[in-house]
Amino acid sequence: MVGSEAIEADLKSQPSINGQETAAKHQESGANGGSRRLQDEEFDRYSRQMIVPGMGKEGQLRLINSRVLIIGAGGLGCPAAQYIAGAGIGTIGIVDGDVAEASNLHRQVGHSTARIGMKKVNSLIQHLEGLNPLPTYVPYPYQLTPQNAADIISQYDLVMDCTDNPITRYLISDICVLLGKPLVSAAAVQKSGQLIVLNCPPTPQGLVDGKYAPCYRCCFRKPPPPSSMVSCGEAGIMGPVVGMMGVAQAGEAIKILASALHIPPEADTDNTNTPERNLQQPTLLIYTYDLDSAVGPYSFRALKMGGRKRNCFACGENSTLTLEGIKAGVPDYVQFCSVPTSSVNLPPEERITAAAYHLAKESGELSEHILIDTREKEHFSFGSIEGAVNTPFSKFLMKAAAIKRDGSPASEILPAESGESDKPIFVVCRTGIDSQEAVEKLKELGLDNRGKRRIVDIMGGMKAWKEEVDPAFPYI
Repeated sequence: MVGSEAIEADLKSQPSINGQETAAKHQESGANGGSRRLQDEEFDRYSRQMIVPGMGKEGQLRLINSRVLIIGAGGLGCPAAQYIAGAGIGTIGIVDGDVAEASNLHRQVGHSTARIGMKKVNSLIQHLEGLNPLPTYVPYPYQLTPQNAADIISQYDLVMDCTDNPITRYLISDICVLLGKPLVSAAAVQKSGQLIVLNCPPTPQGLVDGKYAPCYRCCFRKPPPPSSMVSCGEAGIMGPVVGMMGVAQAGEAIKILASALHIPPEADTDNTNTPERNLQQPTLLIYTYDLDSAVGPYSFRALKMGGRKRNCFACGENSTLTLEGIKAGVPDYVQFCSVPTSSVNLPPEERITAAAYHLAKESGELSEHILIDTREKEHFSFGSIEGAVNTPFSKFLMKAAAIKRDGSPASEILPAESGESDKPIFVVCRTGIDSQEAVEKLKELGLDNRGKRRIVDIMGGMKAWKEEVDPAFPYI
């Protein structure tokens, strides 16, 4: 500790300037720190960081002069913002249009019970100001769109993608390519997360070579299948998983900014920031949290990714992507990512409202019927309609495929106690999407006996059950 204290004292012995500088002055002093000197309060706050080998006073000045945009104030954005603010980034912009909810708090550690209902952006900034009042915090309490993305992102040196959907991820990456901004992107769901640094150092669109850093489209040319695109609200999320990814994002951002890797080649007058010198093998970091194991609860894997792709839609040599086109709706990100919607449109006679089902059941009209609940077992465990049998949708589809492939009796997909009867079948899921597909599959397997047997979807699923029948039902 003696050595560290001596280094700190030596750093602090330099002359300081009086008064607080605004974010604008920080920006004017240049990415490499310029002639600005650290203030006493900054020495006290950042000294333990500055004495780390490789950081020093110059690295800290670069952080203070940097502007970081965090898109998403949720499970990734909260821990990322805390460490970015703690490190002393001069200006921090935060984009998010949602409000804080009780279900967020187990992982979104920048919010609190007292701030439930507040805009997430304002809640997180209030938390960050208590942690470090020195940075300038800029709120954007609305969603990022193709129309406003370029105007917002253009004001920052580095972007942190802390969102939870492919549509926004592709939009952010495209804008970062066109504006020459490095991007630190992460994602997490259930028990796993991933992290990748993109477009760093920034390279002009169309300049293609294996040594240049890729963009998001280079690594993920096509979005994931619509059926796999589920939110944390649908699939669940472990707080430590998303927290780990958010902290890792902050670490990468600090490293990039402190070493000036965010400076585009054309602005690097010292010629010390060339892709040939600084670009390492692009790596996708995958983190897995084993909830079922008492020993070895987590693991990291690093997958090597290629450099820029010559035929990439966004950064390739023949790319026609432009800021003007994005604002005008080209490309159509929603269509490209094929946001999941029900591919089945059942006729009215094959659907029933939750209230109508409840009334028919209570009146005795449905005393003999089969009710299949296709929610995952974790959702089902919190509560269900009396008499429901749980067949998770993923297992339901596997059974249906096996029956078609092997020629097994179609009745094997039904609960064992249902036998070969012609009892009506009702299907319910979480929100009324999976259940429609399940009804269609049951009919395809011939279980409707050529229209003689009734197979019906409960509209709106258990969400509608809570709204129309039982307000106390623990819908999750």
